[in-house]
Amino acid sequence: MLVLETVRATIGHHAMLARGDRVVVAVSGGADSVALLHVLHALASELDLTLSVAHVDHRLREDSGDDAAFVRALGARLGVPVEVVAVDVARRGSLEDAARRARYAALAAAAARAGATRIAVGHTADDQAETLLLRLLEGAGPRGLAGIPPVRGRIVRPLIACRRRDLVAMLAAAGEGWREDPSNRDLKFARNRVRHEVLPLLAAAFDGDVVSALAAAARRLRETVEAVASVGRLTLERWMARGEGIADDGAIVLPLRELRALPRPVAGEVLRQAAASLGSRAPFRAWVHRGLDRVLAPAPPRPFRFGGLTLEASGAWLRLASRPAPALAPRVFEVPGTLALEEIGAALEARVQPAAGYVVPRQPAIAAFDADGLPPRLEVRARRAGDRFTAFGGGERRVKACLIGARVPRWERGRVPLVAADGVILWLAGLRRAAAAPVTPATRRVLELRLVQCAGL
Repeated sequence: MLVLETVRATIGHHAMLARGDRVVVAVSGGADSVALLHVLHALASELDLTLSVAHVDHRLREDSGDDAAFVRALGARLGVPVEVVAVDVARRGSLEDAARRARYAALAAAAARAGATRIAVGHTADDQAETLLLRLLEGAGPRGLAGIPPVRGRIVRPLIACRRRDLVAMLAAAGEGWREDPSNRDLKFARNRVRHEVLPLLAAAFDGDVVSALAAAARRLRETVEAVASVGRLTLERWMARGEGIADDGAIVLPLRELRALPRPVAGEVLRQAAASLGSRAPFRAWVHRGLDRVLAPAPPRPFRFGGLTLEASGAWLRLASRPAPALAPRVFEVPGTLALEEIGAALEARVQPAAGYVVPRQPAIAAFDADGLPPRLEVRARRAGDRFTAFGGGERRVKACLIGARVPRWERGRVPLVAADGVILWLAGLRRAAAAPVTPATRRVLELRLVQCAGL
């Protein structure tokens, strides 16, 4: 009953299962997974669970078919349907990693076929202790040392607080058998060396339950990691709520000075979560130890690729994107009229009106010109290398210098509309008008240009 109570408490504490859940139980035939099925079967009525079993045959051993037959017989005895899924495991790279990927892909597919809301797997406190030691030896950070999560998406681990020896004792008391996988004793695998050599040495050298102590350490580290993740999430949400975060081209733009002021683990978490929202699968450790180092450098480099994204720092901002910001394509603007600028989610509006009584607006998004001094067709384009213009009330300036002076981020400089007539720049839309075609007392008609944001574009 100790195991049953522990599992019941674990399910409740982590909200692993809800009443009415359909659960696929991953059963290899080993003691852990057989115990998992028995415990969930015992709790199924109480928790209103519908169970089915998925057995993944990796076909790495000649007798793997015997494991499948054992699981089928176990399911029949308990009245639980069993699906056996054979997979092909890639032989290149780490065999353990390849088998794990194939196994979880097969379980996800089996869950979809069964209409399951959860997939239960049989990791125990012993697995947690082994994982902690392995990752410690790899130099992992807090997230890695937090070990195996009790819940990750649809994957739940009801036995994560149970000792393997208690599960074996429970099965033995019930007269229930299980299958032994000889590869679990093969010392060429690092986990087996930790299980059969390192942990017994630690247990002999130190008083107390070493496995439980290590598992408890991982649990406490996970609580800390989850707290840091929560702070990172709230920070990112706060920045986005005040208008920073998602750019109109689907990228994420973060305030660089504030990012640099955060504690390093929180800054790494903000970056990881922002990157994940754009589809990056790079792990937290990579963001903290490599990506963050480059972002926080005193002089951030030009755009660089990391975690499947392009990162670019410019002035006060950091941009993360899966693709470059689309540059503004050149087009002809018939005036008066409206010209959509889909690349930047904006439009230019042109109106011609009598000059009498007209007051030139002092707004950067509006520029007024002497209509009779301009042709009826204007050019709208992005900046080009070497562009220069004569600023209104000032001398000749490079367009690039004007954009830098206006603190326009590097990635936005190719998206600022330049309005020109016969090759002469009239207006850096939204920023600065040129000296050409000014409105004077002699002006009879005014051409008013407006840059308007359009959410639907």
